Amino acid sequence: MTKARKYFGALALISGATLSLVACGNNKHTNSSNANKTNHKFSETVPVKSIKKGGTLTYALESDSPFTGIFLPELSDTTIDDKVQRPGLESLFSTDDQYKINNKGATTFKLNRKAKTITIEVKKGVKWSDGKQVNAKDVEFAYEIIANKDSKSQRYTESLADIVGLAEYHEGKSKKISGIEMPDGENGRKVVLHFKQMKPGMLQSGNGYFWEYAEPYHYLKDVPFSKLLSSDKVRKSPLFFGPFRVSNIVRGQSVSWERNPYYWRGTPNFEKVTASVVSSSSATQAIKSHKFDIADVVNTQWDQTKNATDTNFIGEVPLSYNYLAFKVGKWDKKLGKNVENKNAKMNNPALRKAMAYAMNIDAVAKRYYQGLAFRVNTLIPEQFGDFSDSSIKGYPYNLKKANQLLDKAGYKKKGEFRVQPNGKKLTINLAVRNNATTAEPVWRNYIQQWKKIGLNVKFVGGRPMEFNNWVQAVQSDDPKIDVFEGGWQLSSEPSPNDLYSAAAPYNMARFVSPVQSKLLADIDSEKAFNHKYRVDAFRKWQKWMYNEAYVVPTTNSYSITAVNKKVTGWSVKPSATNWFSAGFVK
Repeated sequence: MTKARKYFGALALISGATLSLVACGNNKHTNSSNANKTNHKFSETVPVKSIKKGGTLTYALESDSPFTGIFLPELSDTTIDDKVQRPGLESLFSTDDQYKINNKGATTFKLNRKAKTITIEVKKGVKWSDGKQVNAKDVEFAYEIIANKDSKSQRYTESLADIVGLAEYHEGKSKKISGIEMPDGENGRKVVLHFKQMKPGMLQSGNGYFWEYAEPYHYLKDVPFSKLLSSDKVRKSPLFFGPFRVSNIVRGQSVSWERNPYYWRGTPNFEKVTASVVSSSSATQAIKSHKFDIADVVNTQWDQTKNATDTNFIGEVPLSYNYLAFKVGKWDKKLGKNVENKNAKMNNPALRKAMAYAMNIDAVAKRYYQGLAFRVNTLIPEQFGDFSDSSIKGYPYNLKKANQLLDKAGYKKKGEFRVQPNGKKLTINLAVRNNATTAEPVWRNYIQQWKKIGLNVKFVGGRPMEFNNWVQAVQSDDPKIDVFEGGWQLSSEPSPNDLYSAAAPYNMARFVSPVQSKLLADIDSEKAFNHKYRVDAFRKWQKWMYNEAYVVPTTNSYSITAVNKKVTGWSVKPSATNWFSAGFVK
């Protein structure tokens, strides 16, 4: 299992029809029984049997788009790029099954709240796949990649800027990050991070306040930051310190891996790994024919997949959600923050809520997702225990309420459709990911539901968008987009700061509010080391988001993995070390 982490500033955009955990877990204070209660349909681990060394594991990457092949987590931000590099990519930190950082991984970790520091020491023998020891400079270099504007990384956030000197480096005011100390020099193994303020989530992986990866400075130092994204050293011959190293890449389609002879834990059980893209429409047949040893199940095809022979199915409810978001502004590159347009077409909470109430989500989940999807009511998933506000009931299907909201807000009917309160024509342009065979019928259904309340909603470009095109259009604030749907895979630390703050690049609805800024600050404040205070802060933020409806959570789904019965030791538990520990049955 990959270390849980946030992508896209903090999360990963879900690109395929399946949901697989890339990033989330419980805060140490949360009630994990909630997650266990939900996750009752599947075991998390295949049966454990004796292992034989050797063999090639085949690993499916379900996607209807090629992977971009950015083998640098500081610059990559899609799920498929994460999945394709998992055999080699390893976090600096190991965690338990509640995502609390421990010292069993590649480094040791020590937090000093009084001194406002975290000390990280890379273990001796942790080496890059070219045999070079991972050192302090490698840890610092990852921060330089993120914070240097020339790299165009989407990972720089307000949360990371809590590290002393990172903001000054980001703004070009300093050539060094003053808050990253290397007591034994660049070639030493110890790094001390100095923070402006200590945060309650810092003991959890995925917290967003420090980065969890290192990069090989000795290998990449000659590549200008502006050239990293296109460099062959990143795209064709990357280095990792995980169990495997790259042996061959077929651009966008497959990656072949061989054992990393310098891997610090020892020799992995598998000799080789081949990861290959398979379209969502072909996934079921690929599983049934045993084309792959490991493959995520496309939930819409579960009934056709579940009887596959010689296959174990394991699963979980991931910390993920799909959502509907409303564009109300743009990202200002010069200012490095979101700028809301109070006059934007979608900047009316009544209009946003009406669209939410008109979505027949429960009926769609039942018809298209075969009992594996369900409606989500709030933006903090129930797996986070009491941080999640169960009193929020979301926007259940209610056309009467939707019509009342629009009538009261002045959206009058003029013929078949409503017009804006100012009397102008209202056409709402919707951007949808073409991430499954069901994408078009599902969203045409919602367009029909919106028509029932007098809203004229149309696909941008006339149909769902190819995923990479969707990413580019949504991130760049394409003026043709009024509303978009998407999906987040969350972090194991529940703070929503890196997704929805004024300075978050991944606040792609581009809404800004001083009220929300204070609510987010409260969640991550020193006072929030008190659990009750933090619970109250989370709930106040959720209620505000529910009332404003800039982003509306829609669904989540079980994440199911099909594992060939000849594989043992494979698990979806957060603490699992599949690429090292799993193997073929003896």
